[in-house]
Amino acid sequence: MRKKFERTRTVTTAIAGAVLAMSFSVAPASAAPVVDAGQTGSITIHKFEKPPRPPINGGGNNFGAGDAVAMAAPDTSGLTPLGGIEFTIQQVNTIDLSTNAGWDAAHNLSSVFAPADPEGSITGAGYTLGAGQAQTTAADGTAAFANLPVGLYLVTETNYPAGVTPAAPFLVSVPLTDPDNQDNWIYDVHVYPKNSIAGAEKTVTDAPDVKLGDQIDFTITGDIPNEAVIDGYKIVDALDPKLSYGGATATLVDGTVITEGTHYNVVFDAASNTVSIVFTEAGRDVLAARNATRVQVVVSTTVNTIGEIENEALVYPNLGSFTTVAGGPGGPVVTPPVVTKWGEMTLEKVNENGTALAGASFSVYTNEADALAGTNPVALNGQSVFTVAADGTLTISGLRYSDWADGAAVAPGSADYRTYYLVETTAPAGYELLAEPISFLINSASTTVGVDLSVKNIPSNGGFELPLTGGVGTGLLYAAGALLVVGAGLLFVRNRRNTRN
Repeated sequence: MRKKFERTRTVTTAIAGAVLAMSFSVAPASAAPVVDAGQTGSITIHKFEKPPRPPINGGGNNFGAGDAVAMAAPDTSGLTPLGGIEFTIQQVNTIDLSTNAGWDAAHNLSSVFAPADPEGSITGAGYTLGAGQAQTTAADGTAAFANLPVGLYLVTETNYPAGVTPAAPFLVSVPLTDPDNQDNWIYDVHVYPKNSIAGAEKTVTDAPDVKLGDQIDFTITGDIPNEAVIDGYKIVDALDPKLSYGGATATLVDGTVITEGTHYNVVFDAASNTVSIVFTEAGRDVLAARNATRVQVVVSTTVNTIGEIENEALVYPNLGSFTTVAGGPGGPVVTPPVVTKWGEMTLEKVNENGTALAGASFSVYTNEADALAGTNPVALNGQSVFTVAADGTLTISGLRYSDWADGAAVAPGSADYRTYYLVETTAPAGYELLAEPISFLINSASTTVGVDLSVKNIPSNGGFELPLTGGVGTGLLYAAGALLVVGAGLLFVRNRRNTRN
């Protein structure tokens, strides 16, 4: 009687935040006809994205155990096929499945086969592998390996997109016993491994902020692989040098409590200005149990230098991605970049003839009401009063762009659109203070162009001197008054003399 080879194993893969188990059974019936050693067969791989939750026994497209082999095609309705995934197959040499001894050998190999080290476990058992054949899944998720001799094959997912946890390598035999007809062999085998893709996004919150030193928060949200076991998970944010690190925290979107030091560790490398949130084994267990939710990390920073600061983050959904180049196959998910924008403006102080004036000073306000009341001036580098230089210029540097907030353009009239106001606190000598605040904007033009705003001062009293308040007219009055006093004094003395006589 022919020996029975039976093995059941689970293959996990990762796609877009969901992980499913693909398992298969190989069980030729003892009463089946003999294997035709000269027959050729095929292995057809059907690759799908895993649904967002683990499969439930029975019903729908939650197919599991034998779904990956000779059984009737499982229900794949509602599953998304995955094209562009490369698989490689290699025959295990010297295992002849046209003999009972060959099936015994295959069974023995199955007990020592290690998906984490497939080639090592196979060669360690005394076998070699044939040359690899590679196929990439088409748009419908299929890759077919035809004209295969009878034998045992190692199937490995060898190329896959970033953010994907690959299917663990597995062994499959050609042929298989037909589960619906136990006296028949099936030489054309179909397997249905699934992957879960981990996506990620990043946002920035800077709308409430107006000046350098205000706290800017970056929020990174990443999918959790739908795997029974998550062997590695971390989120890394390499900050721009214009950003100073302030701290980081992690939460789960569904409110599940996770704590630093128990479920994750925060590691900051000052040399590279990079912060990493690395999940511990206990934390990964929580992630595996809560894979329908997402991880959210908030990195707090301050802006230390003006500029248009672009920032992205990396989400590593499995241990294999830790050692893979970002953006490469099987590597971490790279979030779309977000931008925070900070700039400056330069004003020139001039008189009525356009000549530069020194000696004036200004304060900056973020709204007109404060500007009119003189309350809540903006402090930059500890200063809230800024003095015009000897050449008549003053640069106000370190303000958020007026037309950019929370990573997107904003239009006038939006609550996040920022108009700034200048109030003159000291006028140049001989000139009047400005009568009202002057509005200005911060944007790419104001940050790169030379002088953005010309501020003109008018001479005191509009250039006209009032005699009673100073100037030449006042001097003449004083002189005339003095003469009158002297004259009155002389007249008084003369009158006294006349009286005596």
